[in-house]
Amino acid sequence: MALAESFPEKGSNYQGGKSDGWEYRVVFAGGTYDKSLDMIVNFLKEEGFEDLPLPKSAKELKLFRFQKQDQIKLFREKGYVHNPIKILFPSPGTEKRGALILYIYNKSVKDHLLRFHGLVN
Repeated sequence: MALAESFPEKGSNYQGGKSDGWEYRVVFAGGTYDKSLDMIVNFLKEEGFEDLPLPKSAKELKLFRFQKQDQIKLFREKGYVHNPIKILFPSPGTEKRGALILYIYNKSVKDHLLRFHGLVN
């Protein structure tokens, strides 16, 4: 069953990623951001998230990485955020070159939207 329909339980490992019941995290390391993003797009389609708007390319994704200093920041993360997913750039030196981290959040958790935006714990 697809992740969009059946969120992985706390402590489970699913398709190379880990879940705490609220947040599913998996790293895609294709060697380049283009390849890693392609892997994420394919994964999301397979897991029932084909209707999400996503960056068209790694070049477009990188625009979400570096925001202007005077711009209002809605999210602290460096990457693309669209409920219920985040595609983030890892901190330098923590993952393989060209890696991206995909987070998927469990929409059935109480106060999902508030938690997703960091407004409540």
